[in-house]
Amino acid sequence: MTNNYQEKTSLYSETYRPQFHFSPKEKWLNDPNGMVYFEGEYHLFYQYHPQGTTWGPMHWGHAVSRDLIHWEELPIALYPDEHGAIFSGSAVVDWKNTSGFFQKGNGGLVAIYTSADSYPDSDRPRQRQSLAYSHDHGRTWKKYEGNPVLSDEDITDYRDPKVFWHEVSERWVMVLATGQTITIYTSPNLIDWEFASLFGQDEGAHFGVWECPDLFPLMVDGNPDHVKWVMLVSIGDNPDFKEGSRTQYFVGDFDGKTFINNQDADSILWLDHGRDNYAGVSWSDIPEKDGRRIYLGWMNNWRYANQVPTETWRGAMTLPREMTLISTTDGVQLLQKPVSEMNRIRKDSKVSKAIVLTEEAYLMEVNHELMEVNLVVTLDEAKEFSLAIHHSSDEKTSIRYDRITHMLSVDRTHSGENGFSDSFPGISECLVELIEDKLILQLFLDASSLEVFAQGGRRALTSLIFPQGTKHTLSLTALGKGAQVEVLSVTELSSIWEKGV
Repeated sequence: MTNNYQEKTSLYSETYRPQFHFSPKEKWLNDPNGMVYFEGEYHLFYQYHPQGTTWGPMHWGHAVSRDLIHWEELPIALYPDEHGAIFSGSAVVDWKNTSGFFQKGNGGLVAIYTSADSYPDSDRPRQRQSLAYSHDHGRTWKKYEGNPVLSDEDITDYRDPKVFWHEVSERWVMVLATGQTITIYTSPNLIDWEFASLFGQDEGAHFGVWECPDLFPLMVDGNPDHVKWVMLVSIGDNPDFKEGSRTQYFVGDFDGKTFINNQDADSILWLDHGRDNYAGVSWSDIPEKDGRRIYLGWMNNWRYANQVPTETWRGAMTLPREMTLISTTDGVQLLQKPVSEMNRIRKDSKVSKAIVLTEEAYLMEVNHELMEVNLVVTLDEAKEFSLAIHHSSDEKTSIRYDRITHMLSVDRTHSGENGFSDSFPGISECLVELIEDKLILQLFLDASSLEVFAQGGRRALTSLIFPQGTKHTLSLTALGKGAQVEVLSVTELSSIWEKGV
């Protein structure tokens, strides 16, 4: 891969075009797929429809990066074939050549994906698992002649395989979405799969079909002697629930065959409390010396994904996020922070300190189109804190914290264009406990999105927004006495599409 990233042209400066989130040059994108690190490159595959800007026959689009921030879009990796469209899946480095797809002593990339068509002479969907492999760092792919390698006629929703090597048992493990459960399989060679266990029949949220699972270990509080496993499960859209599609997670133990949830069966842990982070999974094969578990989600919601007001392309990804586990009074939970590589696009910062807040707004004219905002607020006796990002005279996105209910909310009802779906305008919220009477916020504002991280990443709220205005002003207010912004830092961010960034 070369380091000369695409010049910023009209292609990357369209209205609402993300400037530091990945989006395709054109056409439709949804779930991230096949995320794997191999010989200096982060590979991002994704659900892609090259003939339109709405969901259609799925291919695997492909992009690579050396820093998780700047991306080079490559030709389509996998096309539909006699087994059907190419649905979601994963990719791994077969270091030991267990599959036999590579020369003796060498490993390479193997993709595991869902082939999707219909049963013969039927309208019933058929979903089966297939393989492809690459001898040239993912630039071209050969499909396995024995595809599909795994099927089950009794299960209609049977998709999205996430595969990893389990060192202790010396076997490959697959977690597969099967209706409203996750089925776990194991294999010695990626080709021959055996049933191991079933998870989730009476656990967590079941508002819609389960999709896009992931399973990985993390240290708790950075302690190598205290390791738990995290299972991600995305939940498809159900019109009976206002949030649309979203992602839950479970924390527990895994022995190579069976996952045991450590939470109460009816406990629900949401990965993101905004409306626009779905189908996310983590990168495979990040080197041990790096040690991070890095996650990426599709920044959209099935409730309105086909209607969002972009023209030549639809769909973008969240910022890559490092995931860790921390101990809390409510048990072990995920913490997520944007990756440190964000430093590559940070520019100058404007810092203010000791700002006393009242009902009269404190104003800061920013005028950055792209920015990161960090602030620490001490509330003391104040009952409410509000931060509004004014995109123009009549467009704003509001972040509010209620000291009485402990609820943090993001309000996009007046953030810009929203008439394309009745489900789009709204308020997202989550419970946030203060830390030593302080509210800590980190915000990332792009051309059509706002990602909010609270209390050092203990909570995340991701929201699409579509403002016409691009010269922003911040206003901060508080109800009650004693509220003070200890530090307010506003940092301009660079576009990733500018040459030489």
